[in-house]
Amino acid sequence: MVGGAVRDMLAGRAVADVDMASPLAPEEVMRRARAAGLKAVPTGLAHGTVTLVAAGHGFEVTTLRRDVETDGRRARVEFTDDWREDAARRDFTINAMSCTQAGEIFDYFGGQADLAAGVVRFVGAAAERVAEDYLRILRFFRFFARYGRGEADAAALAAIRNGREGLRQLSAERVWSEVKKILAAPAPLRAVALMGETGVLEMVLPGARVERLAALLGRGAPLEPLLRVAALSDEDLARRLKLSGAEAALLAAWRLPLGTGPEDEDAALRRALALAGHEALAGRIWLQGGGGAGWEALRARLSAMARPVFPLQGRDLAGVVQAGPKMGEVLAAVRGWWLEGGCVADRAGCLAFAKTLPSP
Repeated sequence: MVGGAVRDMLAGRAVADVDMASPLAPEEVMRRARAAGLKAVPTGLAHGTVTLVAAGHGFEVTTLRRDVETDGRRARVEFTDDWREDAARRDFTINAMSCTQAGEIFDYFGGQADLAAGVVRFVGAAAERVAEDYLRILRFFRFFARYGRGEADAAALAAIRNGREGLRQLSAERVWSEVKKILAAPAPLRAVALMGETGVLEMVLPGARVERLAALLGRGAPLEPLLRVAALSDEDLARRLKLSGAEAALLAAWRLPLGTGPEDEDAALRRALALAGHEALAGRIWLQGGGGAGWEALRARLSAMARPVFPLQGRDLAGVVQAGPKMGEVLAAVRGWWLEGGCVADRAGCLAFAKTLPSP
């Protein structure tokens, strides 16, 4: 067992994925697995990776490798049977450990001590590790956010500061994937502040302001990476980070005017909920509202309310209005009346109001 599974086992954390390594060639790994009755899938033979399926779970097994050539993002590798050589190509000491089935730990670079001390340190020369793969810059902050304590490793920060221009080689999707993981940490503020100090934050999120994230976290906002990145920057994040359609739509909804406050009556809150929905309205309040008991009470009131649903559809107006553009106009007028009244009128009430409107 190698990498993150060993790290999290030693840290007493839940292990999400179990990755394994073997000195055997991938074809031999598959042959032995199939002989043992396991399904073997050649998921990445060029890089020595096969996936074995046991009890419905997939486990990646990768042949030991050494880097032959790197270009700042990808490596050309050769297989090896040297476990230390394979560990030496990994990014951080806490990710370079391996463990046998019997529980024996192999730790060539002091990963256990670093894990216990809360130190995130590159394996070997930090500048070389960064130059091999510039994604490691963002990975450093991701692991520091989750495992780091105290002062960050000076050699790592120097290598990151000097190598940050290499981030331009990364795709927007990869940047967002890593930023999302950084912001998914329970307490990411120190890591984000370090990104600012090293010049990384300005490169990936121009105009980002760490104090705005601090204010959001201070208000007790939920652990939601998209909400946190929206607090950090007013940039066109949907374009810059190539957000998914759903993420972009939610971000756009959060940036609309708040339109409500702690002093509002229930009718106004129902209107706001009917127009925006819980997720959009809650995000606006976290981002645009303030702290204190009033805003906390407002969030509690909204969470206790069901979102009002306009009870009328076009087919309900058959016999009242002729089908066509006029029906849409009437429906819009009734919905406006329903909203103005605090979203409490039922279907019968809405139909009755529709009949009072001028005939086409």
